[in-house]
Amino acid sequence: MAQIDDPFPEPPPPRGTVLCIEDQPIHMDVVEAVLARFEGIRMIKAYNGRDGVMLAQTAHPDVVLLDMNLPDITGLDVVRELSVLISQRELRIVLLTADSFSIDVVKALSLGAHDYWAKPMDVDQVTTSLARLLDGLPRRRVSP
Repeated sequence: MAQIDDPFPEPPPPRGTVLCIEDQPIHMDVVEAVLARFEGIRMIKAYNGRDGVMLAQTAHPDVVLLDMNLPDITGLDVVRELSVLISQRELRIVLLTADSFSIDVVKALSLGAHDYWAKPMDVDQVTTSLARLLDGLPRRRVSP
């Protein structure tokens, strides 16, 4: 008797590099705890916008989790600075915001940011969204 393949196979666990640009240590710790659930995820941290832009350009992350309220430049400015990488589909940006859906979020989405997540983050949403964001991206080697 032939075995029937599962029509809804379990997706592979997410793999890739995630850059988190967040100035609040407690929020960075939450992101790190959520991402630690996935052994295939490597996390890079930046605590301000300028360092985040530099890391996005040099470390080549797959996904950037971007706080919209940073101490040096705005999240919207970060999106503007990374617009070439976004348009070349070399990275995806998710906006992190404690504000309700604001004009800056709308502008950032119109410039190519992929999604936005409200703070405090919902772990189930992050898990599902992260897997979807990383699915189908060209596989880069994840350093240990």
